[in-house]
Amino acid sequence: MKLFHYAAPQNFYPLAGRLWPWCAAVASVLALAGLWVGFMLAPADAQQGQAYRIIYIHVPVSWMAMVIYLAMAFWSVLTLAFQTRLSALMTHALAPTGALLAFLSLWTGALWGKPMWGTYWVWDARLTSMLILLFLYLGYIALTSAIEDPRRADRAGALVALVGVVNVPIIYFSVKWWNTLHQGASVSLTQSPRMASVMLTGMLLMTLALWLYAVAVALWRVRSGILLRESHAAWVQQLPEVRARLALRGIA
Repeated sequence: MKLFHYAAPQNFYPLAGRLWPWCAAVASVLALAGLWVGFMLAPADAQQGQAYRIIYIHVPVSWMAMVIYLAMAFWSVLTLAFQTRLSALMTHALAPTGALLAFLSLWTGALWGKPMWGTYWVWDARLTSMLILLFLYLGYIALTSAIEDPRRADRAGALVALVGVVNVPIIYFSVKWWNTLHQGASVSLTQSPRMASVMLTGMLLMTLALWLYAVAVALWRVRSGILLRESHAAWVQQLPEVRARLALRGIA
């Protein structure tokens, strides 16, 4: 019942306001710790030398780009099944962060690929499927922005998110299904890690930092979305920050 209680925008708005600064603060601490471990404490790789250190950015952003799209698909199911306003706002809030991380995944992958493969880009199965993921994010953002009716935009965006979610397992399993240049996973749920513990620690710290960053930014964006969608609601007009803005406009 508590979960359904916070499904209402007027109940979720203050909760998000309390949570996002803490998530952002912890994300900052974890990111600093992860960068310290990865770039200062971890040794150079025996085969790739210092160039391997880009994994502390590339791998976490790649993981989170896929996780965020799965989260969008989850909220899209709730949008289509229950027509809840908050679930659609959560999907909208996650999309820009997912697009950013997908772009960073491709960019850092290109920087890593040049010294390792001798080229910035190949039409590798994993690289191509990650590029498709970026296009899915951008397509979702463009479609929902182009439709003026919020309800229609929510439904159309939810369908795009659900159709595109099939690309996520393709990204993950591409190195197993096809013969690709991209190396296999160094971390698996079914096998012991194929890297030194200090390297793994740095990568996991960066992953947690990005996860909390994504949560913080999504909560912040949801609050903005709620204010836009519910601008005419009485409870919004009573918010201190809204009353302060209205007062400033009245003075101006």
